[in-house]
Amino acid sequence: MYKKTIFAALAILALVSMACGVTINVPGEDVKTGPTQTMTLDVATPSQSPAELKLEFGAGELNVAPGAGDMLLQGTAKFNVEDFRPEVIQNGASVTVSSGDLEIRGFPSVNTRDFENIWDLKLGTVPMNLSINAGAYQGKIDLGGLSLLNLDVNDGAADSNLDFSAPNLVEMGTLRYTTGASNIELSGLANANFGSMIFRSGAGDYTLNFSGTLQRDAKVDIESGVSQVTIIVPEGVSARLNFTGGLSNVDLQGAWEKSGANSYELQGSGPTLEIVVEMGAGNLVLRTSK
Repeated sequence: MYKKTIFAALAILALVSMACGVTINVPGEDVKTGPTQTMTLDVATPSQSPAELKLEFGAGELNVAPGAGDMLLQGTAKFNVEDFRPEVIQNGASVTVSSGDLEIRGFPSVNTRDFENIWDLKLGTVPMNLSINAGAYQGKIDLGGLSLLNLDVNDGAADSNLDFSAPNLVEMGTLRYTTGASNIELSGLANANFGSMIFRSGAGDYTLNFSGTLQRDAKVDIESGVSQVTIIVPEGVSARLNFTGGLSNVDLQGAWEKSGANSYELQGSGPTLEIVVEMGAGNLVLRTSK
């Protein structure tokens, strides 16, 4: 209950600051809800390659999974605020799906039991660069078995799980994740098959699980504020980590060993993970998994 209360407060703060077309000025004003509508989204694969897919999502629930086959995107959007009606804009290889522009003049007093904005999307296996920009939302995102050339995720106050449940079908250049005050779990990261990963976060609780199959050497750059960051690497994978931080604690679990003043190492074979972590304050947990 306490965690949910904290997240609700963070979500309100995120709505004040996120760049998603929401402006808030006092005094208060209600957001008008209406009948729930369901909109079907079917987006064909552009003739140009690779596709550039952008998902622009405000507040609500975002679910993404594989399963659209040769289509770029299929799914539904369910909403009961008319200004959240999705828009699809296509220009050559670039496709943007956005949740509309909701401008609130006054602090919103939406009852969360009445407010509804849910996207259930499936993505195809065509080669693409994928961007996800979201505000205060709950997310369940599975990107396993796709052909992602680059991935860029930006969100505000999120409670989200992002998973690569199966190997990415192509080599990914950069995986970039930027978040505010959030509760984020990233798993199956070795399956993403990235060359470099950049993770930026504010205060929150973050788990980066490099489960899956590491196919090549990869570099990971992590910067976080006052937070708890947990890094999980399977036993037998070679990993080296350098850490800088303020009032931070490093908790070693499993096969991780300290190899220098601010260096830690996991003995293994095959490709190597090179990880750099910079934290303002908080707790860094290094774990191994079977």
